[in-house]
Amino acid sequence: MKVLIAGAGIGGLTAALCCLQRGMDVQVFERASELGEVGAGIQLPPNAMKVFARLGLTELLKAAAYAPAALETRLGADGRKIFSVPVDESRWGGEYLNIHRADYIEILKTALLKKSPKALNLNHNVKSYISDTESVTAVFIDGSTVSGDVLIGADGIHSAVREQMFGPDKPRFTGNVAWRATVPSSALSMPLKATSCAWFGRGKHAVTYPLRGGSLVNFVGVVERDDPLEEGWKARGEIAKAREDFKGWAPYISDVLKAVSAESLYQWGLYDRAPFESWYRGRAVLLGDSVHPMLPFMAQGAAMAVEDAWILAQALAQDETVAHAFKSYEAQRKPRASMVQAASRSNMKTFHKSTTIGQIMTYGPMWLAGSYAPSIIRKRLDKFYAYDVTGNGR
Repeated sequence: MKVLIAGAGIGGLTAALCCLQRGMDVQVFERASELGEVGAGIQLPPNAMKVFARLGLTELLKAAAYAPAALETRLGADGRKIFSVPVDESRWGGEYLNIHRADYIEILKTALLKKSPKALNLNHNVKSYISDTESVTAVFIDGSTVSGDVLIGADGIHSAVREQMFGPDKPRFTGNVAWRATVPSSALSMPLKATSCAWFGRGKHAVTYPLRGGSLVNFVGVVERDDPLEEGWKARGEIAKAREDFKGWAPYISDVLKAVSAESLYQWGLYDRAPFESWYRGRAVLLGDSVHPMLPFMAQGAAMAVEDAWILAQALAQDETVAHAFKSYEAQRKPRASMVQAASRSNMKTFHKSTTIGQIMTYGPMWLAGSYAPSIIRKRLDKFYAYDVTGNGR
């Protein structure tokens, strides 16, 4: 089977590796002239690591990443701890890592080229496709074409493959904009926090965690705002505005923002989309952000693309026809992806309680659970992290 993949992000590269492992012929097409991500970190949770364990990439990812001691939440205003859950690899069945996106992409790209040196095609922007009963043809923006048995649209939130299937989408601005930056840990005046920490506040929240063995700190700050910003990850932000947004917050947040440089700071708008009724049409199928883009309030967007990749490759290898494979893939993945989307959307409200009574009613029970009944918090996390897509889930 010849598999064409539009997009060489985390989802597309993982799909390529999963398909190659099952003996398929794979060609990945990426619009950019080189692979790389604007500097930022990403959380790589145990449910995704189980896929990479099966692909033989565990040690490479661990070597490039940082393993946080715990997942914790704090009040943004003063830094008081709400709860802290130690990372439990034995409970969740995999490592929990923080990794720089550029390192993540590089590891996947290197693994792909090792298995199939000519599989990656840069400067190939898939504009559309032509599907019939026997094959599918990817049409590039320069007019050239390539044919195969299936086309996987892993081309992100602005997917050309999805737009051909269902027409232009209508994203809704959530009223939130996000800052992100990385800073050298050596630039901090305070000790490095060895956790993945979410800081909750009035109409805003922040997330901090170490990267690259602790040499960097990743910062993401989400602020409620009426004026929408462009959806994307490459717009520069103004340091003074970021610092003003988090003025008066806990000393660690102030310390991180004080160390931010102009070239490392970006800002973008957060948009939500209604779920798509179908994930495929003809011999073309969608994966990851192209079909279930997620708000970044569960840190599971890339992990869902990784899970998609495993199940889609498995279905293509096992089912008798492409149509059956796509149907099986959608049936297995849609309920879980929809659940995680809903959880991410719900967390947007949980993280930003703007009134004192709202904070007491929400964060008070979290503190009680973390202090006296941590099993409650662990059980909630289990449905995300203990899930094993390589063993039919659980």
